[in-house]
Amino acid sequence: MDIAELLSHPDQYDHQVVTVAGKVTNVQLATNRQGQPAYGFLLQDHAGTLKVIGLGKAEVREGDLVIVEGIFSRLRQAGRAIVYNEIKATAIMPMSRLNPDLIG
Repeated sequence: MDIAELLSHPDQYDHQVVTVAGKVTNVQLATNRQGQPAYGFLLQDHAGTLKVIGLGKAEVREGDLVIVEGIFSRLRQAGRAIVYNEIKATAIMPMSRLNPDLIG
């Protein structure tokens, strides 16, 4: 699935498990309220950008090409802010580990 598909039909994928590929930018490291390490980054493809968040150490660096699997949220209340089009990652895999024939 590409990012454009998610961005054009966010209601259809809200709270669904999605898998998207793209380039990692704007990596930010943080800790959550429980003191666990957390991270966020933007995932870009030719058609758009999504925010990806997750717990644990970020296994990604700026410019990495990755495949992200996780739960898509159309919008999430984060304190006073509303975050749109975000994936809570359950798995992040570098594209280099995949068979190149599988990348469409």
